[in-house]
Amino acid sequence: MTAQNLESVTPVDIDDQGIFKYILIKVFGSETSDGNEPSKTIVRGYADCTWHADIYDRVQEICKKKDLDTECLGGGRIEHNPDKKYIKVYGYSQGFGKADHLETKRILQTKYKNYEIEASDEGY
Repeated sequence: MTAQNLESVTPVDIDDQGIFKYILIKVFGSETSDGNEPSKTIVRGYADCTWHADIYDRVQEICKKKDLDTECLGGGRIEHNPDKKYIKVYGYSQGFGKADHLETKRILQTKYKNYEIEASDEGY
């Protein structure tokens, strides 16, 4: 059942528009009989969360209900402009450090295929 639970976690859940904080999270399922621990990396970003930790708390709560563990890999900011089909990933989290923005971009491209997505290490 945990494999299905892990599969049910969508790779991307960000707000429809605006500039907001985001985090990159690794989600883990239960260890299998052969010793493997299935996992996937996801992106979450919400304007209603003041801190990166608020986003992480929200995701942890959802994942715990599905019997999944999580690890925050870092954070930053996302600028999402749906009219221009443009997303910019940049900055860092003071609490979790800087996420791998190129990995974030790769994951965002799975949902926003026809967008221009820029990743930058500049700014906060």
